[in-house]
Amino acid sequence: MMQEIFHDPELSVAIAFVLALLLVGKRAWATLAGMLDARALKIKAELDQAAKLRDEAQKTLANFQRKQRDALQEAAAIVKHAKEEAERYAEKARRDLEAAIERRERLASEKIALAEAKALAEVRDTAVDVAIGAARRVIAESLGAQQGAALVDQAISELPQRLN
Repeated sequence: MMQEIFHDPELSVAIAFVLALLLVGKRAWATLAGMLDARALKIKAELDQAAKLRDEAQKTLANFQRKQRDALQEAAAIVKHAKEEAERYAEKARRDLEAAIERRERLASEKIALAEAKALAEVRDTAVDVAIGAARRVIAESLGAQQGAALVDQAISELPQRLN
């Protein structure tokens, strides 16, 4: 029976074809499986690389978020400090202004007092001049020449005592 099987050329060709297909298929399957395995390894490596990049991106994002929070806190501190400085400068300017106003008021009061004293002195001097003039007229009209000469002599003799 085996002989009959091998005598039939179509069957022999079919068996040879199947065997050739099996050998070639096995080799092709091994090559195809190797290519698929290599591709799977490449995809796995790319996925691992993508996971590393994602982790790195998350770390970088967290770092930038932390830096942003720190920058916002620092900006808030700077604004607070600037407000405090502005309040200090405003308070100092207010005190300086009050001191300047007080100093000017004092100087104005002193000038007014000096002007009053000067005016009083001028009024006194004028009053003395008027009184002296009136006294001269009264004395000149009421005293004679002899009495006037006696008064002048008396004033001259009292002059050294009054000057000392």
